[in-house]
Amino acid sequence: MTYDVARVRGLIPSLGDGWIHLDPQAGMLVPDSVSRAVSTGFRTSSFAHTGRYGAAKRSSAILDAAREAVADLVGGDPAGVVLGPDRAVLLAWLAESLSSRLGLGTGIVLSRLDDEANVAPWLRIANRYGAHVRWAEVEIETCEMPSWQFEELIGPTARLVALTAASPIVGSAPAVRVAADRVHDVGGLLVADCFGAAPYALIDIDELNADVVALSAPSWGGPQVGALVFRDPAFLDRIPSMSLNPYAKGAERLEVGGHQYALLAGLTESINFLAKLDDRARGTRRERLELSITSLQDYHDQLFDHLMQVLEKIDGLTVIGRASTRIPTVSFTVAGMQAEKVAARLADARIGTVSGVHGGSRLLDALGVNDEGGAVTIGLAPYTTRYEIDQLGRALATLH
Repeated sequence: MTYDVARVRGLIPSLGDGWIHLDPQAGMLVPDSVSRAVSTGFRTSSFAHTGRYGAAKRSSAILDAAREAVADLVGGDPAGVVLGPDRAVLLAWLAESLSSRLGLGTGIVLSRLDDEANVAPWLRIANRYGAHVRWAEVEIETCEMPSWQFEELIGPTARLVALTAASPIVGSAPAVRVAADRVHDVGGLLVADCFGAAPYALIDIDELNADVVALSAPSWGGPQVGALVFRDPAFLDRIPSMSLNPYAKGAERLEVGGHQYALLAGLTESINFLAKLDDRARGTRRERLELSITSLQDYHDQLFDHLMQVLEKIDGLTVIGRASTRIPTVSFTVAGMQAEKVAARLADARIGTVSGVHGGSRLLDALGVNDEGGAVTIGLAPYTTRYEIDQLGRALATLH
């Protein structure tokens, strides 16, 4: 039995708007079950999870369920799950908490593949306290990040490596485990940003050997919620607390302010939705996630091959990077046309893309793409079809 994309599409009402949505980097479309979970959460929960009254108890149950769902998504421990309004906010608080470890004489390794959420907070700390910053670079032709460079970049003074699990712009998936093993050898930490990787890959925090994994629920069709998952939950009690509660323990030490419990209910349901992408999935939620995401990967592998064949037939179109290990995301330029103009023409054909100069992309800056008018980024989603890829090809063929 193959992946049933028609069944999946039937669970997402917004697909009825007549558009072809090839812009999952801007947030995947929200399943109906997630919207209903959020609506129910607003009606039944409280603004606090402490107290003896019913609504507060329901909020507490929602919070616990959200931690458990995120833990299942990455193979982690619910006690190590920090929840907040956005992964960028959480990474900023994490950087502040770890700042005492990143002073003068220490080193930080950052990546050109990462977006600003996993770059800017660490640069601010380095500039403030004098930590030395080194950059992991990519090969210009393929946009792959050679793993051999980590041996040189991660020296005895390195205390932290911040590295994406997959680029949401060119799709490249670097060898996170190699960098993690190396930085652990010198007593440092690795923070892996999985914003681009979920839901395309089954994330395993132990396999990555990452100390912290960052997630963003909109990247798989969830509400605006971010999460950090600590491989060792006890580590949370060994770093300075950012909480406004002086008695906070564990994950609450990095949770500044209150929770949006209705959104957390939607977060849990969005992960349940991922676990049901393949209706053959049985067992625990983690086991169902493994089968469903593997099924999605097989479907995307074939669809992405077709997408690349379609793009190769377009005169003047240049694909940026061709990494051998990647997620189904690609950026391209069209000779003689600004990215915004290409995107506008595609929008006229009711095809949604991510476009522009990607001002937050140090990668496109380094490659010189932004100097030439930027790039158009497209990606596959669980609801993307072969027909939609063919429609993209027809629209691109009419650009000149």
